[in-house]
Amino acid sequence: MDIRPYVGGESAIEGVSRIVKLSSNEGALGPSPKAMEALKALAPEIHRYPDGGAEALRQAIGARYGINPDRIVCGAGSDELLGILCRAYAGPGDEVLYSAHGFLMYAIAAKACGATPVTAPEVDLTANVDNLLKAVTPKTKILFLANPNNPTGTYLPSSEVARLRAGLRPDILLVIDAAYAEFVSRNDYTSGNELVEAGDNTVVCRTFSKMFALGGLRLGWAYGPENVVGVLNRVRNPFNVGSAALAAGLAAFQDTEYAELCKRHNDYWLPWLSEQVSALGLTVVPSVGNFILIRFPKDAGKDAATADAFLRSRGIIVRAMGAYGLGDSLRITIGTGEENQMVVDALREFLKK
Repeated sequence: MDIRPYVGGESAIEGVSRIVKLSSNEGALGPSPKAMEALKALAPEIHRYPDGGAEALRQAIGARYGINPDRIVCGAGSDELLGILCRAYAGPGDEVLYSAHGFLMYAIAAKACGATPVTAPEVDLTANVDNLLKAVTPKTKILFLANPNNPTGTYLPSSEVARLRAGLRPDILLVIDAAYAEFVSRNDYTSGNELVEAGDNTVVCRTFSKMFALGGLRLGWAYGPENVVGVLNRVRNPFNVGSAALAAGLAAFQDTEYAELCKRHNDYWLPWLSEQVSALGLTVVPSVGNFILIRFPKDAGKDAATADAFLRSRGIIVRAMGAYGLGDSLRITIGTGEENQMVVDALREFLKK
């Protein structure tokens, strides 16, 4: 009962007909048309159980990234896989470590298996290797690293992630949550597959909810060493990924042209929105994801809570950050061009009031 339930981004405002939902980092352009076609084509077959091993999807992922498909496990969103890893590798008396403003599900997954969540201070809203290593105790069993991090949008270069792995005991499982990897355009970033291949104590988790815009179907995957994958396949439910998710996921994954379009969209609008909001006098945390974190002054009438209420009055739903210990901030997803312009116009109007 110590668990505070996870609350997803809101989708409706009473009395408002047109909603601009920018609270959940969903894909701005929606799913691939090929994914939608695959979903429709599957309809007559939904009385059949899905492929419990997600064979076709794992083969496609393996071929794309040059990794062994036998070391890939699919799940009902990466959330499910994070939870299974906690159940399998941590329990009462153990500690699960992550950075101070890491994804809320890490604490929930830890508490759900009786373990204790522990946070390490960040530096400039960025995970800090030295602080994480200082927070390790004999009880530490898992370290979750969101890279890039949600909700800050910051990231660690591959050299720092490698330094983190090298500084951890061999019996600590490093789980790299790379949900936003597809959006990153930095040459010093990797999702972490090379660390998986270098040992037997690192796992990388990915999702289809962001770039591939399939959040409503719940699909994710993990790449890990043989020993960890063996545990995941023993603990997960036998048909944990539905046939609809598998069909749409494979079609979306193979529609590389549409994914490139979504990437170009984000590459243009992420810096545009960051620059426009900064020009209004607000602080924008540099982001490599498909969202920005905006920090507001604490002055009455100009603070984040008041700004949130004002945006909602204009039909714009963003994400308040109090649950992350960032009560002075709002996280805003990159939307369509029109939606991004609406955000800037609304914030400009709010700041003039």
